[in-house]
Parts: sequence; structure tokens; C-alpha cells
Amino acid sequence: MNTQFIDDIEKRAAESIKAEQGDYIVDGLLYCGKCKTPKQCRIEILGKERTPFCLCKCEAEKREREEAEIKRAEFEKHIKKLRAAAFPESDMRDWTFENDDRENEKVSTVARNYVENFGKMREDGKGLLLFGTVGTGKTYIAACIANALIDKGYPVLMTNFARIRNTAQGLFDGRQEYFDSLNRFPLLILDDLSAESKSDYMQEIVYNVIDSRYRAGLPVIVTTNLTSEELKHPADVTNQRTFSRLFEMCIPLDVKGADRRRARFQEDF
Repeated sequence: MNTQFIDDIEKRAAESIKAEQGDYIVDGLLYCGKCKTPKQCRIEILGKERTPFCLCKCEAEKREREEAEIKRAEFEKHIKKLRAAAFPESDMRDWTFENDDRENEKVSTVARNYVENFGKMREDGKGLLLFGTVGTGKTYIAACIANALIDKGYPVLMTNFARIRNTAQGLFDGRQEYFDSLNRFPLLILDDLSAESKSDYMQEIVYNVIDSRYRAGLPVIVTTNLTSEELKHPADVTNQRTFSRLFEMCIPLDVKGADRRRARFQEDF
């Protein structure tokens, strides 16, 4: 049998693993002078004894560290791309649980628990419906969830229906492909539901996006300034269908509190 292939492997190993100052020989095998472990091993292949070079302990640990560093850098690059794609506004990339003042302790706790249990939430297709008056921090806490999941490597998109409409209208072809692409994200966050126009066309977009997530078994997080009564008893049929879907898909969470935007404005003034 031709042993040229084995000879080539041995040659490449010998070229990559060099004897260094302090190395020594024991029983015909080269040992590392630093970690005192062998740089050669003795094996028999096809009836012939060979002593190919191998990694000593300290060299193996060094390569493991180098590989881990490469993987870490690649992961950080991946996370940076995910974060850039996730948010319509760059400042949202800094909206994190670490910067949360936890003024609404219940909401903060639910949001953190959602992230910790996202595997189960994703499997069940369960999201959150964050509703309440203006300025109570619904968008902020939704962005905190997005950033925390992105840190775990999950692709997330945070957008609103006005942006979805504008993107769809700008496409001559491929509108359906665009709507379908929203289901590539394990989590879709739809901010400020009900702020969009009330045209039949817009309301159909809203329903179709949410219904598509429902049929795919994918979770969605929705923020809205609508009250509990407005969500339970919408005025028109299209919204009845939409909100019915949302209550099936999402855990409703009433985000109470003072208007933080007004408070910040007053402070600045």
C-alpha cells in the first residue's frame, strides 16, 4: 500500500511543530521544555513504527485560545451586523436592561423573564402586547428585549407599520417576498400600533403581517397607546380580526406610569 499520504502528513506536522530551546529527548521522543509533555508520539501504521509530531499541552492550549478568540471576534462582528439591521434608529442600540431605571419593576421583570425563556416563548409562538398611555416606556422596554436577544445571537427586527408600508410601496415587484421576509426573524417587534393611517389598505397590511406570524407560529411583540378597552372592543371589523389574533399570540401587559417624555422635557426646560 502506498504510504506517501501518511509521509506527507508527518512532514507537514514536522514543519508546523518545531523543536525549541529547552526541549529534550526521552526514549527517542521530543518533549516540550515548558510543559514537560511530548511533542512526538509513537504509533504503528501498516506494520511500521512512526513517531509523528503532535501538540504538547501548552501549544494545544495556545491554539485553543487562538481559536476561541477568532470565534469571539466573529460572533461580535455577527452581533454588530444584527444590531445594525434590527433598529430603525441607531440610538435604540443603547436601550438595554443595564440602562433601565426599573421604575416599572413589574414590566422590567416580565421583559427580562421573556428573554431568559425565549426558547420556550419561541417554541410556543408567544409574544408580548405592551399597551398603555403615551411615554410610559413601552418602546424602550421592547428595545431592551431586542438588544438582549441580539446579544444571544438571535436576529430581531424592530419596526413599525408606517415603515413597512413605505418599503412595500417602494417595490414594483416582490412585495409579497418582502412581507414573507419578515418571518425570517425569530422575533418581530412592531412599535406603536394604531399610529399608522386608518385606510383599508393600511389595515390590511397590519392584519396580514400579524396573521402571517400567527400562521408561522412565530412570536411578535407589539407596543400600542391603545387602552385595554380599545383593544378588547375595536370599532371596525378589520381591527377586530387583528386584535383577536394578538390576544391569541401575546401576553398582554399594561405599562403604567407617568409620561417620561414630558418629565424629561420639563427637566430640560
